[in-house]
Amino acid sequence: MKMNSLKRTLLLSVFVISSLSLAQNKSEREQILLDKDWRFSFGHIYDTQKDFGHAEGYFSYLTKTGFGDGPAAKDFDDRAWRKLDLPHDWAVEQDFSEKGSFSHGFKTAGKGFPEKSIGWYRKKINIPETDNGKIISLKFDGVFRNSKVFFNGYYLGTEQSGYNGFEYDVTAYVNYGGENTIVVRADASMEEGWFYEGAGIYRHVYLQKTNPIHVVANGTYVTSELKNNGADVIADVTIENKGNYKGSIEIIQTVFDKANKRAANFSENVLAPEFYQTITHSSKLYVENPLLWSIESPNLYRLVTQIKQDGKIIDSYETPFGIRTIKFDPENGFFLNGKSLKLKGTNNHQDHAGIGTALPDEIQYYRIKKLKEMGSNAYRCSHHPPTPELLKACDELGMLVIDETRLMGINDYHLNDLKRMMERDRNHPSIFCWSVGNEEWNIEGNIVGERITNVMQNYAKSIDPTRPVTVGISSGFRSGISSVVEIMGYNYLGNGDIDAHRSQFKNQPGMGTEEGSTFATRGIYFTDDAKHYQSAYDKKPRPSFYSIEEGWKFYAERKYLAGMFIWTGFDYRGEPTPYGWPSVTSYFGMMDVCGFPKDNVFYLKSWWGNKPVLHIMPHWNWNGMEGKEIDVWVHSNCDEVELFLNKKSLGKKKMQQNSHLEWKVKYTPGTLEAIGYKNGKKVLTVIQKTTEKAENIKLSADKENIPNSKTTVVTVEVTDKNGLHVPTSNNEITFSIKGGKILGVGNGDPTSLEKDQFHDVLSLVQITNFQEQKSSEANLPQELPNYPENDWKTAFKDRDYKNQAPSYIYKGEFDLKNNAVSNIVSFFYKKIGVETVVFVNGNKVNPSADDSQKYILDSAILKEGKNTIHIAAKPLQKIKDWDVMNTDPGIIQVVTPAEPYKRKLFNGYAQIIIQKEDNTKEVILSASAKGLRTGNLSLK
Repeated sequence: MKMNSLKRTLLLSVFVISSLSLAQNKSEREQILLDKDWRFSFGHIYDTQKDFGHAEGYFSYLTKTGFGDGPAAKDFDDRAWRKLDLPHDWAVEQDFSEKGSFSHGFKTAGKGFPEKSIGWYRKKINIPETDNGKIISLKFDGVFRNSKVFFNGYYLGTEQSGYNGFEYDVTAYVNYGGENTIVVRADASMEEGWFYEGAGIYRHVYLQKTNPIHVVANGTYVTSELKNNGADVIADVTIENKGNYKGSIEIIQTVFDKANKRAANFSENVLAPEFYQTITHSSKLYVENPLLWSIESPNLYRLVTQIKQDGKIIDSYETPFGIRTIKFDPENGFFLNGKSLKLKGTNNHQDHAGIGTALPDEIQYYRIKKLKEMGSNAYRCSHHPPTPELLKACDELGMLVIDETRLMGINDYHLNDLKRMMERDRNHPSIFCWSVGNEEWNIEGNIVGERITNVMQNYAKSIDPTRPVTVGISSGFRSGISSVVEIMGYNYLGNGDIDAHRSQFKNQPGMGTEEGSTFATRGIYFTDDAKHYQSAYDKKPRPSFYSIEEGWKFYAERKYLAGMFIWTGFDYRGEPTPYGWPSVTSYFGMMDVCGFPKDNVFYLKSWWGNKPVLHIMPHWNWNGMEGKEIDVWVHSNCDEVELFLNKKSLGKKKMQQNSHLEWKVKYTPGTLEAIGYKNGKKVLTVIQKTTEKAENIKLSADKENIPNSKTTVVTVEVTDKNGLHVPTSNNEITFSIKGGKILGVGNGDPTSLEKDQFHDVLSLVQITNFQEQKSSEANLPQELPNYPENDWKTAFKDRDYKNQAPSYIYKGEFDLKNNAVSNIVSFFYKKIGVETVVFVNGNKVNPSADDSQKYILDSAILKEGKNTIHIAAKPLQKIKDWDVMNTDPGIIQVVTPAEPYKRKLFNGYAQIIIQKEDNTKEVILSASAKGLRTGNLSLK
């Protein structure tokens, strides 16, 4: 018996080793973007019937493994749901309402709107049999918020934060060689921030396939140290083994430069980690004459980590990084690569006009380019971890970044979020500082804040000792967090005596993490509180706050301060201070929500940039104000500026450092001209002209667009007969497109309640009062007979499945709120019989050609209000006694076609974001308006 038992054990061991050997020989990792072709529908926050019956099952998803119910079930019928691509923000699609959240821009989503708080997403994918043996994972860059994820009906987990990336291993649940279902339920009823946050899967989703032995998620950490004419690059890699292989593996680390030439490499044999264990391996590579990453020259390298087993590459993991040095000095500010650099930064939230938080990657580049064009060199992520594509854009374009976690605290919830952010982001050369908090007023000035900061700061150092830690502080700069934080973050110089704090803590470097918070509306030069418009002249917004010019002068004149971050670079949805409804966006931005510059941009360009600047404000269209004095400001970095009105000089003035020039000018139509001088020579001339009436629509692809990208930002404006931009125009423009789709429209008006997006309105109508009668006929009727009214009873109630009638006739009702001819009404039948005939309002309807269980209903047979549906069917038979039979006949889908995209101009401008369709060579955008010549734009 002992020998037989041993033989069986040996045979089993040989089988296991053979199987694992096959698994280990799978090829390198593969990452597949899953943004296309999702199904979406709203659920409900507390009414489970409106939430498609989710969590109603006897065994629901938390009671027994694999019992996802409602939409979480693998075979749930989602055919009637809306089809869309990611990224997707359902909040931006909603209307505005005074009942909506002030913080979230008064959109009718989130708290207070239970029918627009839950979003269900479903997608089907095929995974081939050849992937059996690989580790299969789902990767999410971010879902707002409180997401639950299911795969083939199996509950994978919950991620509360809307800003964390997360990953789930689905290997055990895969249907290899067949169809698999991904389901996400997002609950956006609660807010994390006091600003617009969107709703839904607003970042990318990926399917990842790896060998069982692989680099873990965010598993590399690259640091460098300059030595003479070279740099030591230390590459740490964490490797996991989700198989039973025991033996040697080879780790190969190779550095490539921007020309894709090998700059250094290293290899070493090590023992593979044990089953479901990890090892961390460190390599040192030497790069000769490295090209440093900087603001002006953002040189990047690539570390390619390869794992070999038995001479074959089984995993390959790529890490972009940069070689550079950073230093904060309490006396002399910030240094990049040993050179003093004044931080000229902005704070920013992550939404954009027309598209909310669902930004295509190209828009990240567009926004960073706009900031760089303004002269900015630094970006603070306010106040949460950003999407990975933002940091990629900052790396590639040369923008320093403060990366910020969402919440302060010392427990797993807080520290784990901080760790995940840092491990994901620490290889980005753009990041020069970690922020572990912002304006936590309850703890800023006391011992609790001091304790929390000490823990978070030391914890951050254990993950990345190469960068310092800061906190943005606004309730005084005297004690608590201020006493212990490594880099002091001053939020608004009016909140305390910065010089006094510095005198007390002379060894603590500091920077203005938030400054400005000024109010301005693009193109408005007289404040109108009735209309909620703020003048664009740079004025002190409140007694304790400072203008942009005052703030920049303060920081520019103090060498010990590293620089400042303005609140904000772009306007954003929500927080419409100093007003409220019907204002729906902020007024703080140097640019509006579209990226159109306010006049402060030109002040900053003058003193943050290195190119000559000359800008006149305001425009010169003031019909009805003839003879009245207008404040004329000039922003410039010229030595002197001379102003002319209709060729008559109004005087030459000298420009003071970090200042602007002012004139009082009585309005006369014509030409306002400024000439800038450097060293006594004319270097620049700009004019503002009174324009004629608007005649033409002009469309132009923004110069910040990425060449050959699918997404394009288009500026919309009108011009007069001379081709001059008309700065007071507010025409409503209607758009049409061929070869692409419109993602959203905006115009920067903080009070605009116009739609951001125009989608078909899809509503799902339940079939109610569902009843049945038995029929002794095996053949189904082709015309609807009259049935005795007294014989109807509740469908399927007390059905004896062992003794069913040859056929049944069912009757139900559905209610149409309107029966417009343009509506598309469909019945998505769910199988309740082996053969079926359907009648609506007594008329037989036939299934569609592409789907035998879908019936498109002609509006001619439909009625406004109550409609009747009859279904004649031969019954389904139970195979096993415990089979659960479908009793849901299906759902009515009503699609109301969208209006054409349209938007009013605001002070002369609007913006439209378009996306090219796959395999399209040319996109043609047309724009029309009453009384104007149509504008056309062709993009190839």
